Amino acid sequence: MEIAKARTLSERELAEELASARRHLYDLRFQLATRQLTDYSQISQTRKDIARLLTVQTERELADGGAGRSSAAAGGE
Repeated sequence: MEIAKARTLSERELAEELASARRHLYDLRFQLATRQLTDYSQISQTRKDIARLLTVQTERELADGGAGRSSAAAGGE
């Protein structure tokens, strides 16, 4: 998935896509362990897709005031 497409998804769609990508990665790892996987590049591509989705989630959290979370952590010192 491209980053531009990920940014157009709603919060719910983003969460569903992330869950789907994580499940796909799980399935690929299972196929790898059972020697059924033929295209090994799918693993790295899926990991990159997960990273892109997590990046979009983090961007949205920071844009919505995610700084409150980090200031609370700093206040506990």
